[in-house]
Amino acid sequence: MAKDYYQMLGVNRDASKEDIKKAFRKLAHQYHPDKKGGSAEKFKEVNEAYSVLSDDKKRAEYNAYGRVFSDAPGGGYNPGSGFGGFDFSGFQQAGGQGFEDIDLGDIFGQFFGGGARGGTRQKRGADISVDVEIAFQDSVFGTERKILLNKTSVCDHCTGNGAEPGTEMKTCASCNGKGKIHETKNSFLGQFTTVRTCSTCNGNGKIPVQKCKKCHGLGVYKKQEEFAINIPAGIDNGEVIRLTGAGEAVAGGVPGDLYIKVHVKKHPLFHKEGTNLVTDLNIKLSTALLGGEYALETLDGTLNLKIPQGINNGEILRVKGKGVPIDRNRRGDILVKIHIQLPTKLSKSASKLIEELKKEGI
Repeated sequence: MAKDYYQMLGVNRDASKEDIKKAFRKLAHQYHPDKKGGSAEKFKEVNEAYSVLSDDKKRAEYNAYGRVFSDAPGGGYNPGSGFGGFDFSGFQQAGGQGFEDIDLGDIFGQFFGGGARGGTRQKRGADISVDVEIAFQDSVFGTERKILLNKTSVCDHCTGNGAEPGTEMKTCASCNGKGKIHETKNSFLGQFTTVRTCSTCNGNGKIPVQKCKKCHGLGVYKKQEEFAINIPAGIDNGEVIRLTGAGEAVAGGVPGDLYIKVHVKKHPLFHKEGTNLVTDLNIKLSTALLGGEYALETLDGTLNLKIPQGINNGEILRVKGKGVPIDRNRRGDILVKIHIQLPTKLSKSASKLIEELKKEGI
C-alpha cells in the first residue's frame, strides 16, 4: 500500500509549504529518538514525508502518481537508505540550540537530496532577459528580428574544452579523472559525505596540456553574439519567446536560456481580438439610411467597404479572411463596428427635408 505522506504529517493535501514545515518540526521533535517516548522509525517516516512534500517537483509527482519517480536511482530521497549510523544524541545540545531552532529540512536535504549518495547537479549558466518592440503589423504577420548581446559564450576556438587546438588533454590530478570530489564533514549528526564538481577541471576529468589562447583554458569567454529571433504571426503584447541554450554559458555546465519579451506598438485603427482585427468606422446619417461605400484602410491595403441600407448604430460588418493568419491557408476576419454620426446643426434646407421625412414616419 502506498504511503500517505500527508497523513504522516497530519496536514491536508492543499497545505502550504509553511504548514508542512511546521508540522514536520513538531513531529520530528515529538519522535526524536533521544526523547522519552521517541521513535527512530517514526522519526524516519516524518522525515521521508517532509523530503517529498517540501520539494515542488516531488510533491507534484506524488500528487499525480502516488509515488516519486525522481527518488531512484541517483536522485532524490531513498526511503531504504536509512540513517547511515548517525548519532542523534547531539540534537538537543548541539551548539547550545534547542531542537526547535534547528531546520531539519535543510539538514536532511544534504543527506537525502543526492549529495550523500554521490549525485551531483550539473552547473547551469544564467538566463538572459531582453525586451523587443515591434510594429502592430509585424505582430499580425510575424517577422524576424536580430539582436546583439554581449554575453559569456562557449569558446569558438577550442569548442569549449579549454585546450589549444591540436594539443592533448591530461587527467586532472585533483579528482583523478573522476570530475567529482568527495568531501567528508563532521556535524552534530556525525560524519557525512557530499559530492561536488571538481573546480580544477570543471567536471570534465581532464585538463589541457596547453591552454587555449583565446579563452585561457576556461572554455568560455565574453563576446558579442548576434541572434535571429523568429517572431510568430499573431503574437500578443507582453508574450515571451524562449531560446533554449542561448543564455550565459558556464565552464563545465550547460548554458542558460534567452527570454525575449515582445512589446507591440499600438495601431491607430486596429486592435486584435483573437484572430480577428477590430476597428471602428464613423458614417453619416445619410449613408446609414441609403447605404453606400467607404474606403477602409487595412493591413493589406485599401478596400471598398459596402454599407448596407438601413444599417443600425453599433452593428458590426465582417470582412472575411483579412485578419490574423491562423495557418498557411486561413486567416481571421476584420470586424468593423459602425458608429452613425448625427449632425449637431442643420441648415434651413436640411431642416425642411427632415420635416418631410418626419411626415413620412422616418
